[in-house]
Amino acid sequence: SRDGDQTCSAMAPFKTLLALAGLCGASAFAPVAPKSQVVRSTARPVFEEAVSEWEAEYPDFAKFGWGPSVHAEVWNGRHAMFGWVFLCATAYAKGHGLIPNPDMLLDLKEWGTLATISGKNTITNERAIILIANVHCFMVGLVAALAPQTWVDPLLFDPNDDSPAQQRAMARQPLGVLPDMQFKNWGLTETAEALNGRMAMMGLINLFAYSAITNKPMLDVINEWVGGAYY
Repeated sequence: SRDGDQTCSAMAPFKTLLALAGLCGASAFAPVAPKSQVVRSTARPVFEEAVSEWEAEYPDFAKFGWGPSVHAEVWNGRHAMFGWVFLCATAYAKGHGLIPNPDMLLDLKEWGTLATISGKNTITNERAIILIANVHCFMVGLVAALAPQTWVDPLLFDPNDDSPAQQRAMARQPLGVLPDMQFKNWGLTETAEALNGRMAMMGLINLFAYSAITNKPMLDVINEWVGGAYY
């Protein structure tokens, strides 16, 4: 019996090899499932459909680049990126004492109703400085829109203007849901600008929503997100 056990143990590897060979041979003659055909959708992207519908319903606005358009997306992204720069700079100024007397309320007799929120409650000095800075940036942007330079992208389309800036802006094509971010599109490119603008816009939406839900000032939320790096 001992010799039989040794013989069985010696034959075990061969039995395993024979079983594997049998399985391989059976799989060779097994029916092969047909390859699934790739179905390519010919439907137009949602953004392009929205652009076409807008142009058909509101041609007077669409010819200036208003509404859902590549031009509007680019400019909204630029404003959102500038907004993040302004918010982070304001948080830095608040954390390093660059805003004088930030918690002091404005005097109603000195500033009048310009400084009021509702009734006789006035805003703080910090909020007034931020408000005036935003108004200044808004006026600069308004002047740039009303009197654009030839080397700057126009804020609105002008079908009668054949300048290179106008032609370049009107020739932009939709980049799709996920732009092509190969190495050739890195750096100072329109693709990178569009993607950064989209992330900036989504970031502002998240910031507004989080601030409203938690009832925290936006500067405090930003400071919290960066781990208290500002103050």
